[in-house]
Amino acid sequence: MISAKVMLLGDIGVGKTSLARRYVFDKFESDYKTTIGVDVLTHDLELGSECGGQTLRLVLWDTDGDFGNRIFDTVYVAGASGAIIVADASRPSTIVKSASLAARFEERFPGRPIMIIINKIDLAPPPRDLGPAVHSSAEELYTSAKTGQGVPQLFQRLGAAIWRRTE
Repeated sequence: MISAKVMLLGDIGVGKTSLARRYVFDKFESDYKTTIGVDVLTHDLELGSECGGQTLRLVLWDTDGDFGNRIFDTVYVAGASGAIIVADASRPSTIVKSASLAARFEERFPGRPIMIIINKIDLAPPPRDLGPAVHSSAEELYTSAKTGQGVPQLFQRLGAAIWRRTE
């Protein structure tokens, strides 16, 4: 089994912790405390037949939204295998910010998988046309950590992309 460090990046309150906890514990709690620094969770992902039935240990680094682009100046991102960049469907400014984070991640870690997640689609419909807000090499998905919609697919797709890169 191989391990992959996955950075969860995005503005404060976009749902990074909620997505990680929905995936790892299959729970949603509306009374989370703001993440200070970084919280680390692990989960073993069965990759399925497309990856030879292998298991990938995802090490999820849930970061403090206050970091912004400064996160790339810290040791927290060292050794990252991929990134989940989270935006809030009800806050368009977070979607614009996600493009900047994706560009910086790609600059620091060329070729590593990036997923831009528009979360909280249970609160607001996903934007129809993101235009230049979404970074060209990032894959875009829509999720609701509250309902669980799209969450398993997010991690499955990211895990498979990381696995293919390590072959």
